[in-house]
Amino acid sequence: MLVHICCSVDSHFFLEKLQRDYPEEKLTGFFYDPNIHPYSEYRLRYLDVQRSCKKLGIDLLEGEYDFETWMDAVRGLEKEPEKGARCEVCFDRRFEVSAHKALELGEKRMTTTLLVSPLKSQEQLKRVGDAFHREHGVEFIAVDYRAGGGTQDQSRVTKEQQLYRQDYCGCLFGLSMQREHQDRLMDEMFSPISGQVLPTSIEERLAMYEQRMALEDAGNSYRIVKQKFLNYRQFACRLTKGKAQSVPAYALHYSTLPRQRANGKIEYEQHGIHYLNRDDIRFITIDAFNKRMATSYKSVTELIFNPPALEDELALRQQLCETPFDLTPVIVTDEKPDGKYALFLDAKVYEDTKERLIID
Repeated sequence: MLVHICCSVDSHFFLEKLQRDYPEEKLTGFFYDPNIHPYSEYRLRYLDVQRSCKKLGIDLLEGEYDFETWMDAVRGLEKEPEKGARCEVCFDRRFEVSAHKALELGEKRMTTTLLVSPLKSQEQLKRVGDAFHREHGVEFIAVDYRAGGGTQDQSRVTKEQQLYRQDYCGCLFGLSMQREHQDRLMDEMFSPISGQVLPTSIEERLAMYEQRMALEDAGNSYRIVKQKFLNYRQFACRLTKGKAQSVPAYALHYSTLPRQRANGKIEYEQHGIHYLNRDDIRFITIDAFNKRMATSYKSVTELIFNPPALEDELALRQQLCETPFDLTPVIVTDEKPDGKYALFLDAKVYEDTKERLIID
Protein backbone atom coordinates (compact mmCIF):
# COMPACT_ATOMS: atom_id res chain seq x y z
CA MET A 1 0.00 0.00 0.00
CA LEU A 2 1.28 3.46 -0.88
CA VAL A 3 0.84 5.93 1.97
CA HIS A 4 0.90 9.60 1.13
CA ILE A 5 2.64 11.35 4.04
CA CYS A 6 2.18 14.98 5.04
CA CYS A 7 4.18 15.24 8.30
CA SER A 8 5.60 13.07 11.08
CA VAL A 9 3.05 14.16 13.70
CA ASP A 10 0.31 12.63 11.57
CA SER A 11 2.30 9.86 9.91
CA HIS A 12 4.02 8.16 12.87
CA PHE A 13 0.78 7.41 14.71
CA PHE A 14 -1.06 6.64 11.45
CA LEU A 15 1.63 4.25 10.16
CA GLU A 16 1.75 2.38 13.49
CA LYS A 17 -2.01 1.82 13.21
CA LEU A 18 -1.75 0.69 9.58
CA GLN A 19 1.00 -1.79 10.43
CA ARG A 20 -1.29 -3.27 13.08
CA ASP A 21 -4.47 -3.31 10.94
CA TYR A 22 -2.91 -4.32 7.61
CA PRO A 23 -0.10 -6.72 8.56
CA GLU A 24 -0.19 -8.33 5.09
CA GLU A 25 0.58 -5.02 3.37
CA LYS A 26 4.08 -3.75 2.66
CA LEU A 27 3.73 -0.04 3.38
CA THR A 28 5.65 2.48 1.27
CA GLY A 29 5.67 6.11 2.36
CA PHE A 30 5.41 8.85 -0.28
CA PHE A 31 6.22 12.39 0.84
CA TYR A 32 4.62 14.65 -1.74
CA ASP A 33 3.73 18.07 -0.35
CA PRO A 34 4.53 20.94 -2.74
CA ASN A 35 2.07 23.09 -0.78
CA ILE A 36 4.51 23.44 2.13
CA HIS A 37 6.14 26.86 2.24
CA PRO A 38 8.82 28.07 2.65
CA TYR A 39 11.19 25.43 1.28
CA SER A 40 13.18 25.30 4.53
CA GLU A 41 9.96 24.23 6.30
CA TYR A 42 9.50 21.55 3.64
CA ARG A 43 13.03 20.24 4.31
CA LEU A 44 12.41 20.23 8.07
CA ARG A 45 9.19 18.23 7.78
CA TYR A 46 10.76 15.78 5.36
CA LEU A 47 13.73 15.33 7.71
CA ASP A 48 11.44 14.38 10.58
CA VAL A 49 9.42 12.02 8.36
CA GLN A 50 12.68 10.30 7.35
CA ARG A 51 13.48 9.74 11.02
CA SER A 52 9.98 8.44 11.73
CA CYS A 53 9.95 5.99 8.81
CA LYS A 54 13.41 4.74 9.77
CA LYS A 55 12.15 3.99 13.29
CA LEU A 56 9.13 2.11 11.88
CA GLY A 57 11.07 0.22 9.21
CA ILE A 58 9.08 1.75 6.32
CA ASP A 59 10.55 2.64 2.94
CA LEU A 60 10.15 6.31 2.07
CA LEU A 61 10.04 8.01 -1.33
CA GLU A 62 10.18 11.76 -1.92
CA GLY A 63 8.02 13.40 -4.58
CA GLU A 64 8.90 16.50 -6.54
CA TYR A 65 8.68 19.87 -4.84
CA ASP A 66 6.78 21.50 -7.71
CA PHE A 67 5.63 24.53 -5.75
CA GLU A 68 4.92 26.72 -8.78
CA THR A 69 2.59 24.08 -10.25
CA TRP A 70 0.75 23.92 -6.94
CA MET A 71 0.45 27.72 -6.83
CA ASP A 72 -1.06 27.72 -10.32
CA ALA A 73 -3.57 25.05 -9.23
CA VAL A 74 -4.89 27.10 -6.29
CA ARG A 75 -4.83 30.48 -8.03
CA GLY A 76 -7.95 32.45 -7.16
CA LEU A 77 -8.53 30.45 -3.96
CA GLU A 78 -6.01 32.27 -1.78
CA LYS A 79 -8.67 33.60 0.63
CA GLU A 80 -10.49 30.29 1.07
CA PRO A 81 -10.65 29.13 4.71
CA GLU A 82 -9.11 25.91 6.02
CA LYS A 83 -11.16 22.88 4.82
CA GLY A 84 -12.50 25.02 1.96
CA ALA A 85 -12.16 24.88 -1.84
CA ARG A 86 -8.39 25.51 -1.82
CA CYS A 87 -7.82 22.44 0.37
CA GLU A 88 -9.86 20.29 -2.01
CA VAL A 89 -7.79 21.43 -5.00
CA CYS A 90 -4.66 20.77 -2.92
CA PHE A 91 -5.88 17.23 -2.15
CA ASP A 92 -6.71 16.71 -5.84
CA ARG A 93 -3.16 17.57 -6.85
CA ARG A 94 -1.46 15.47 -4.19
CA PHE A 95 -3.82 12.50 -4.68
CA GLU A 96 -3.34 12.55 -8.44
CA VAL A 97 0.45 12.45 -8.17
CA SER A 98 0.25 9.81 -5.40
CA ALA A 99 -2.13 7.66 -7.48
CA HIS A 100 0.25 7.75 -10.44
CA LYS A 101 3.13 6.86 -8.12
CA ALA A 102 1.09 3.89 -6.81
CA LEU A 103 0.40 2.72 -10.37
CA GLU A 104 4.07 3.15 -11.23
CA LEU A 105 5.00 0.92 -8.28
CA GLY A 106 2.28 -1.61 -9.07
CA GLU A 107 0.29 -0.81 -5.93
CA LYS A 108 -3.49 -1.35 -5.90
CA ARG A 109 -4.17 0.57 -2.71
CA MET A 110 -3.28 3.99 -1.34
CA THR A 111 -4.17 6.16 1.62
CA THR A 112 -3.02 9.41 3.22
CA THR A 113 -1.94 10.46 6.69
CA LEU A 114 -4.05 13.59 6.20
CA LEU A 115 -6.96 11.45 7.42
CA VAL A 116 -5.70 11.71 10.99
CA SER A 117 -5.10 15.47 10.96
CA PRO A 118 -7.68 17.39 13.05
CA LEU A 119 -7.27 20.29 10.62
CA LYS A 120 -8.61 18.26 7.68
CA SER A 121 -12.08 17.02 6.75
CA GLN A 122 -12.23 13.22 6.49
CA GLU A 123 -15.37 13.46 4.35
CA GLN A 124 -13.61 15.80 1.94
CA LEU A 125 -10.58 13.50 1.76
CA LYS A 126 -12.74 10.41 1.20
CA ARG A 127 -14.71 12.12 -1.57
CA VAL A 128 -11.51 13.08 -3.42
CA GLY A 129 -9.94 9.66 -2.81
CA ASP A 130 -12.98 7.77 -4.09
CA ALA A 131 -13.02 9.92 -7.23
CA PHE A 132 -9.45 8.94 -7.97
CA HIS A 133 -10.29 5.30 -7.32
CA ARG A 134 -12.93 5.47 -10.04
CA GLU A 135 -10.61 7.26 -12.44
CA HIS A 136 -7.31 5.43 -11.85
CA GLY A 137 -8.33 2.10 -10.32
CA VAL A 138 -6.27 2.63 -7.18
CA GLU A 139 -8.41 1.85 -4.12
CA PHE A 140 -8.46 4.59 -1.50
CA ILE A 141 -8.35 3.25 2.06
CA ALA A 142 -10.22 5.73 4.27
CA VAL A 143 -9.48 4.72 7.83
CA ASP A 144 -10.63 6.75 10.83
CA TYR A 145 -7.96 6.74 13.50
CA ARG A 146 -9.26 9.89 15.19
CA ALA A 147 -12.26 8.12 16.77
CA GLY A 148 -12.23 6.46 20.16
CA GLY A 149 -9.62 8.74 21.69
CA GLY A 150 -7.31 8.49 18.67
CA THR A 151 -6.46 12.20 18.66
CA GLN A 152 -5.34 12.03 22.30
CA ASP A 153 -3.35 8.86 21.57
CA GLN A 154 -1.71 10.59 18.62
CA SER A 155 -0.70 13.47 20.90
CA ARG A 156 0.86 10.97 23.31
CA VAL A 157 2.88 9.31 20.53
CA THR A 158 4.03 12.72 19.28
CA LYS A 159 5.35 13.61 22.72
CA GLU A 160 6.98 10.23 23.35
CA GLN A 161 8.76 10.23 19.98
CA GLN A 162 9.69 13.94 20.27
CA LEU A 163 8.36 14.59 16.78
CA TYR A 164 8.56 18.01 15.15
CA ARG A 165 5.21 19.59 15.99
CA GLN A 166 4.58 22.26 13.36
CA ASP A 167 1.93 24.86 14.16
CA TYR A 168 0.44 25.49 10.72
CA CYS A 169 -0.87 23.20 7.98
CA GLY A 170 1.92 24.05 5.57
CA CYS A 171 0.66 26.40 2.88
CA LEU A 172 1.40 30.10 2.68
CA PHE A 173 -2.26 31.13 2.58
CA GLY A 174 -3.32 29.03 5.56
CA LEU A 175 -0.35 30.40 7.51
CA SER A 176 -1.11 34.06 6.72
CA MET A 177 -4.79 33.69 7.74
CA GLN A 178 -3.84 31.79 10.90
CA ARG A 179 -1.30 34.40 12.00
CA GLU A 180 -3.74 37.22 11.22
CA HIS A 181 -6.39 35.53 13.35
CA GLN A 182 -3.88 35.03 16.18
CA ASP A 183 -2.60 38.61 15.81
CA ARG A 184 0.91 37.18 15.62
CA LEU A 185 3.88 38.20 13.52
CA MET A 186 4.34 35.82 10.58
CA ASP A 187 8.06 35.49 11.24
CA GLU A 188 8.23 32.17 9.35
CA MET A 189 8.34 34.28 6.19
CA PHE A 190 11.33 36.36 7.28
CA SER A 191 14.47 35.72 5.25
CA PRO A 192 17.15 38.35 5.99
CA ILE A 193 19.34 39.40 3.09
CA SER A 194 22.25 38.73 5.43
CA GLY A 195 21.41 35.04 5.77
CA GLN A 196 21.80 35.37 9.55
CA VAL A 197 19.95 32.58 11.40
CA LEU A 198 17.37 34.25 13.64
CA PRO A 199 15.74 32.86 16.80
CA THR A 200 12.65 30.67 16.14
CA SER A 201 13.34 30.83 12.40
CA ILE A 202 12.75 27.67 10.42
CA GLU A 203 16.48 27.60 9.64
CA GLU A 204 17.28 27.51 13.36
CA ARG A 205 14.82 24.63 13.92
CA LEU A 206 16.16 22.75 10.91
CA ALA A 207 19.72 22.97 12.26
CA MET A 208 18.53 21.76 15.68
CA TYR A 209 16.66 18.76 14.26
CA GLU A 210 19.65 17.86 12.08
CA GLN A 211 21.77 17.89 15.25
CA ARG A 212 19.15 15.68 16.91
CA MET A 213 19.47 13.15 14.08
CA ALA A 214 23.26 13.12 14.50
CA LEU A 215 22.90 12.55 18.26
CA GLU A 216 20.59 9.60 17.69
CA ASP A 217 22.89 8.09 15.08
CA ALA A 218 25.73 8.33 17.62
CA GLY A 219 23.59 6.79 20.36
CA ASN A 220 23.57 9.91 22.53
CA SER A 221 20.53 10.82 24.64
CA TYR A 222 18.90 14.24 24.67
CA ARG A 223 15.68 16.10 25.36
CA ILE A 224 13.85 18.82 23.42
CA VAL A 225 12.42 21.46 25.75
CA LYS A 226 10.62 24.75 25.22
CA GLN A 227 11.92 28.09 26.39
CA LYS A 228 10.17 31.47 26.61
CA PHE A 229 12.26 34.43 25.52
CA LEU A 230 12.22 37.93 24.04
CA ASN A 231 12.27 37.70 20.25
CA TYR A 232 13.14 40.44 17.75
CA ARG A 233 12.63 41.18 14.08
CA GLN A 234 13.97 44.19 12.19
CA PHE A 235 12.06 45.41 9.15
CA ALA A 236 14.02 48.51 8.08
CA CYS A 237 16.88 50.75 9.15
CA ARG A 238 17.72 54.04 7.41
CA LEU A 239 20.13 56.74 8.53
CA THR A 240 20.48 60.20 6.97
CA LYS A 241 22.87 63.02 7.80
CA GLY A 242 21.85 66.62 7.45
CA LYS A 243 18.90 67.04 5.12
CA ALA A 244 19.25 64.21 2.63
CA GLN A 245 22.64 62.47 2.76
CA SER A 246 22.08 58.73 3.08
CA VAL A 247 24.55 56.98 5.39
CA PRO A 248 25.13 53.18 5.36
CA ALA A 249 24.10 51.90 8.78
CA TYR A 250 23.76 48.58 10.60
CA ALA A 251 21.53 48.31 13.68
CA LEU A 252 22.51 45.65 16.20
CA HIS A 253 19.96 43.00 17.21
CA TYR A 254 17.41 44.31 19.77
CA SER A 255 17.79 47.93 18.59
CA THR A 256 14.38 49.60 18.89
CA LEU A 257 12.84 53.07 18.77
CA PRO A 258 9.51 53.84 20.50
CA ARG A 259 8.22 55.90 17.54
CA GLN A 260 10.42 54.44 14.76
CA ARG A 261 11.98 57.86 14.05
CA ALA A 262 14.47 60.01 15.92
CA ASN A 263 16.35 63.20 15.04
CA GLY A 264 19.31 64.58 16.92
CA LYS A 265 22.98 65.41 16.97
CA ILE A 266 26.03 63.73 18.41
CA GLU A 267 26.41 65.05 21.95
CA TYR A 268 29.53 63.34 23.26
CA GLU A 269 31.87 60.36 22.83
CA GLN A 270 33.22 57.96 25.42
CA HIS A 271 35.34 54.81 24.93
CA GLY A 272 34.66 54.85 21.21
CA ILE A 273 30.87 55.08 21.67
CA HIS A 274 29.18 58.18 20.24
CA TYR A 275 25.92 59.28 21.88
CA LEU A 276 23.06 61.05 20.14
CA ASN A 277 21.12 63.53 22.26
CA ARG A 278 17.83 61.68 21.60
CA ASP A 279 16.55 58.26 22.74
CA ASP A 280 19.99 57.27 24.04
CA ILE A 281 21.00 56.22 20.50
CA ARG A 282 24.62 55.05 20.31
CA PHE A 283 26.97 54.86 17.34
CA ILE A 284 30.21 52.98 16.82
CA THR A 285 32.40 52.94 13.73
CA ILE A 286 33.15 49.84 11.70
CA ASP A 287 36.75 50.05 12.96
CA ALA A 288 35.54 50.00 16.58
CA PHE A 289 33.22 47.13 15.70
CA ASN A 290 36.15 45.17 14.22
CA LYS A 291 38.33 45.84 17.25
CA ARG A 292 35.71 44.68 19.74
CA MET A 293 34.61 41.68 17.65
CA ALA A 294 38.04 40.62 16.29
CA THR A 295 36.62 40.88 12.75
CA SER A 296 37.93 42.55 9.59
CA TYR A 297 34.95 44.13 7.83
CA LYS A 298 35.98 46.74 5.27
CA SER A 299 32.64 48.54 5.31
CA VAL A 300 29.18 48.61 6.84
CA THR A 301 27.80 47.35 3.55
CA GLU A 302 29.91 44.20 3.90
CA LEU A 303 28.65 43.83 7.47
CA ILE A 304 25.00 44.13 6.34
CA PHE A 305 25.35 41.30 3.85
CA ASN A 306 27.58 39.08 5.97
CA PRO A 307 27.00 39.72 9.68
CA PRO A 308 28.52 37.69 12.51
CA ALA A 309 26.60 34.95 14.29
CA LEU A 310 23.80 36.31 16.42
CA GLU A 311 25.44 35.05 19.63
CA ASP A 312 28.54 37.15 18.84
CA GLU A 313 26.42 40.20 18.04
CA LEU A 314 24.62 39.90 21.38
CA ALA A 315 27.99 39.63 23.14
CA LEU A 316 28.94 42.96 21.58
CA ARG A 317 25.68 44.51 22.76
CA GLN A 318 26.50 43.34 26.27
CA GLN A 319 29.88 45.11 26.05
CA LEU A 320 28.23 48.35 24.93
CA CYS A 321 25.04 48.28 27.03
CA GLU A 322 25.85 45.99 30.00
CA THR A 323 23.20 43.43 29.02
CA PRO A 324 22.57 41.59 25.72
CA PHE A 325 18.84 42.32 26.02
CA ASP A 326 19.10 46.11 26.31
CA LEU A 327 16.83 47.70 23.66
CA THR A 328 18.94 50.80 23.05
CA PRO A 329 19.58 51.46 19.34
CA VAL A 330 23.24 50.72 18.57
CA ILE A 331 24.18 51.82 15.06
CA VAL A 332 27.38 50.92 13.19
CA THR A 333 28.65 53.46 10.61
CA ASP A 334 31.67 53.60 8.33
CA GLU A 335 33.03 56.89 9.67
CA LYS A 336 33.10 58.68 13.01
CA PRO A 337 29.65 60.27 13.34
CA ASP A 338 29.32 64.03 13.81
CA GLY A 339 26.61 66.59 13.21
CA LYS A 340 22.86 66.01 12.92
CA TYR A 341 21.28 62.68 12.03
CA ALA A 342 17.83 61.26 11.37
CA LEU A 343 17.27 57.58 12.13
CA PHE A 344 14.33 55.50 10.93
CA LEU A 345 14.22 52.09 12.62
CA ASP A 346 11.23 49.78 12.19
CA ALA A 347 11.64 46.78 14.51
CA LYS A 348 9.50 44.67 16.80
CA VAL A 349 10.24 43.01 20.14
CA TYR A 350 7.79 40.35 21.31
CA GLU A 351 7.40 37.42 23.69
CA ASP A 352 7.95 34.08 22.02
CA THR A 353 8.72 30.41 22.65
CA LYS A 354 11.43 28.32 21.05
CA GLU A 355 12.73 24.78 21.30
CA ARG A 356 16.10 23.91 22.80
CA LEU A 357 18.12 20.73 22.56
CA ILE A 358 19.50 19.53 25.91
CA ILE A 359 22.16 16.85 25.61
CA ASP A 360 22.41 14.43 28.54
